[in-house]
Amino acid sequence: MNNLNSAGTYQLGQRTVKRIGYGAMRLSGPGVFGPPADQAAAEHVLEQALALGVNHIDTSDFYGPHVTNKLIKSALAPYPDDLTIVTKVGARRGSDGAWLPAQSRAELHSAVEDNLRHLGLEVMDVVNLRIMLDVHHPVEGSIEEPLAALAELQQRGLIRHIGLSHVTATQVQQGRGICDIVCVQNQYNLAHRTDDALIDQLNQAGIAYVPFFPLGGFSPLQSSVLSEVAATLHANPMQVALAWLLQRSPNILLIPGTTSVAHLRDNMLAGSLVLDPDSIRKLNAIG
Repeated sequence: MNNLNSAGTYQLGQRTVKRIGYGAMRLSGPGVFGPPADQAAAEHVLEQALALGVNHIDTSDFYGPHVTNKLIKSALAPYPDDLTIVTKVGARRGSDGAWLPAQSRAELHSAVEDNLRHLGLEVMDVVNLRIMLDVHHPVEGSIEEPLAALAELQQRGLIRHIGLSHVTATQVQQGRGICDIVCVQNQYNLAHRTDDALIDQLNQAGIAYVPFFPLGGFSPLQSSVLSEVAATLHANPMQVALAWLLQRSPNILLIPGTTSVAHLRDNMLAGSLVLDPDSIRKLNAIG
């Protein structure tokens, strides 16, 4: 069986997506700024992702900026009917590559229109609003104004579904009172488990959770434990970290990114990796 099919599927809005997708962020230049060194190689990774069965790609026009969306369009358009492309708005890049808030109504409307143009789409399946009250960590604060601006575009038919990114549980609750939320995208992995309770709440509500940085924030000791478990399973640490996320909750969707076709194939193998109870116990202790 295809490794992606082994991982199962989940309903993302009106779309059924495989639980292992692809995150396009790393296809742009160093620091997610500027073009890749080899555009043809970047497009080849995208083509191979679809060839391996991926039907969920995560991107944003502030990757580059504009770089990854143009690569996706060049490599994959016209798009397969089953491909779901999810983008993010709410930030912009400074001339030095800095990540800056772009949360006003005008900025958000312009960002959605830019995403549609650069991707060559008439409507976005899902747009995630990245909250930028703090660049580095989710912090409390109202998200009503920027989310209402996206809801306007949903009513105009430019967005089918809305998600949230870089948010607290309180903000998710507030957001669900403003419009339907189909996914939440936050940092979460074996070592960074602030959202444990939120994931369970979203699972009960049928809302997808999309973690980023699956290997970010590990201490040397934690990395050692992960490597030891991976060795016993004849897998690499990234595959084990991804497999743990898949087994953590059925509403978790993965979007591992890479610029390497070999690493892409390795990531897909996580879909068929089954962690035994002893491995899960050791991995859970990391967090």
